[in-house]
Amino acid sequence: VQLQASGGGLVQAGGSLRLSCVASGRGFNTYGMGWFRQAPGKEREFVATIRWSGGGTYYADSVKGRFSITRDNAKNTVYLQMSSLRPEDTAVYYCAADSKGRWSRRENEYDYWGQGTQVTVSS
Repeated sequence: VQLQASGGGLVQAGGSLRLSCVASGRGFNTYGMGWFRQAPGKEREFVATIRWSGGGTYYADSVKGRFSITRDNAKNTVYLQMSSLRPEDTAVYYCAADSKGRWSRRENEYDYWGQGTQVTVSS
C-alpha cells in the first residue's frame, strides 16, 4: 500500500484546509487510517484516526471540535477537514494505514505512511 497526502498550504489563523490521503493497492476498506503531525523541533504526534468502516473516530484533545476525519472507501481516500486553524497547528501532516483495521493513537500500530504535507498557519 502506498499513501499520497495532499492539500496542505499556507492559511491564516481561523481559516480552514482539507487534507486528502489517497491509497493505492488493495485492502484500503479494511484498514484503519490515521493522521499524525510533526512540528519543527518536536516529536510526531497523533491527530485523528478512523476505523476501517468509518464507524469509529478518535481525536487528540488539541484538535477535538475543530478537525474532522472521514473516509470514502470507494475512492480509497481519507480526509482531514481542519477548521479554526491556529498557528500551533503548523506542522507536516502525515497519513498512515493500519492493516488490522483498528483506530489507534499509537504510531507503532501503523504499517504504512505517506510522505507528509506541510500546513502553515500564520497569525
